[in-house]
Amino acid sequence: MNDSVLKTLTVSFLVCLFCSLVVSYAAVSLRDMQNLNKLNDQRIKILKTAAIYNPDESIESQFTRLTPKFVDFSTGDLLDEYGEYDLDTYDPVYFSKQPEHSTPIPASKDIAIVKNQENIGKIYLLKDSYSNLEKIILPIRGYGLWGTLFGYIAIDKDLNTIKGLEFYAHKETPGLGAEVDNPKWKALWDGKSIYKNGEVEIEVIKGKVDPANQMASYQVDGLSGATLTSRGVTNMLVYWFGESGYKETLKNINYDS
Repeated sequence: MNDSVLKTLTVSFLVCLFCSLVVSYAAVSLRDMQNLNKLNDQRIKILKTAAIYNPDESIESQFTRLTPKFVDFSTGDLLDEYGEYDLDTYDPVYFSKQPEHSTPIPASKDIAIVKNQENIGKIYLLKDSYSNLEKIILPIRGYGLWGTLFGYIAIDKDLNTIKGLEFYAHKETPGLGAEVDNPKWKALWDGKSIYKNGEVEIEVIKGKVDPANQMASYQVDGLSGATLTSRGVTNMLVYWFGESGYKETLKNINYDS
């Protein structure tokens, strides 16, 4: 009987060992594929923000239409290279979590609850066949109701008109704050203005925008039942289009960038 118990335990151990080896192998062998899928999903969001995504073409070939640039947040300058950073693989969100590559944001200025901002950002330029600037795609992030929303916003060559908005990650409530993913709501952003007399005026309001309101071109309908998410999106844009974000960069950009 003891021999039977020993055999049972031995077989169980071997089965568990075999299964753990299979799972470990699968996790390691699929890691590159998982990372690629994650990268491609983010790239699709960028292409959709720029309104150039075509599901019938490869993501890689479409992405070549975009020119990535580093942004030095301390000066607002655009850079083609920066120290040890690689322009193709650089992840601003990752570096925002590295103390030596980021700067803590004072609570009085951190309206988007970013906490730590990367010293070097990364944006994308969309140009036409004559190398004239068409759009700029900017990474944005900020706290909603349950966590940080991560996304991209596209602005026109006038550097003041929104042309697209997409979020690639968030923790908002389905049917409420998660309506940031609703195509109808995202379509409301196209054509909205950001700055008025140098100040950020774009905002998500409570309720519907009144077309007769003189500020209507700076306003977007609120998300029903999601006041904190709506406020979070507003705070996010005020932060990233303000002095701590891309304001100086947009001042420095010209059509020859």
